Amino acid sequence: MERLYGPWTARTPRDATAFLNGYPGRWWIAGGWAIDAYTNTDRAHADLDIGIPRADTAAFTKFAAATLDVWAAAGSLTPLPWDGVPSIPADCGNLWLRASGADPWEYDVLLDDVRGRTWFYKRDAAISRPLDDCVWPRDGITYLRPEIQLLFKAEHPREKDTVDFERCLPRLDDRSRTWLAKSLFQRNPRHPWIGHLASDS
Repeated sequence: MERLYGPWTARTPRDATAFLNGYPGRWWIAGGWAIDAYTNTDRAHADLDIGIPRADTAAFTKFAAATLDVWAAAGSLTPLPWDGVPSIPADCGNLWLRASGADPWEYDVLLDDVRGRTWFYKRDAAISRPLDDCVWPRDGITYLRPEIQLLFKAEHPREKDTVDFERCLPRLDDRSRTWLAKSLFQRNPRHPWIGHLASDS
């Protein structure tokens, strides 16, 4: 990835908070950093993921473009205009931000399907949840809840995704376990994590 697209700056949730100071829309920290916050443990991170509702893309792009270039990541990278309403490809799930083409990437922004006050899983709209139940606060920063993040990670789990699942497993409450197990079963009834969610409770 770095050879093809360039390096990433090591950012933290506090960096994101400073960067988004004054942004009026909803946002949250996702990815491995969200798992860190929930488990009070840590691992190495290649980047920092910020989640926003997809419907807020234009407003977010206008805010971010005051300091960073915004690119749509959808198979290829396309720079978005800093003025006007950006045209986002239908298959675009991420925005990448950096100061210029000579600088490393700063933030990976995930575009989540949120309609009204309801979050929908982007790979299966039959899986949904109130947005307020998908996030939680810690030390003034909003994070994606672990069961939501693990659902994303479970689709094609890498070694670090399995590590994140194992870090969360002992700490998940019954409601989170039940929701994640049900959602995993809907996607893949034979997913190996389902048995662990039941046996470790």
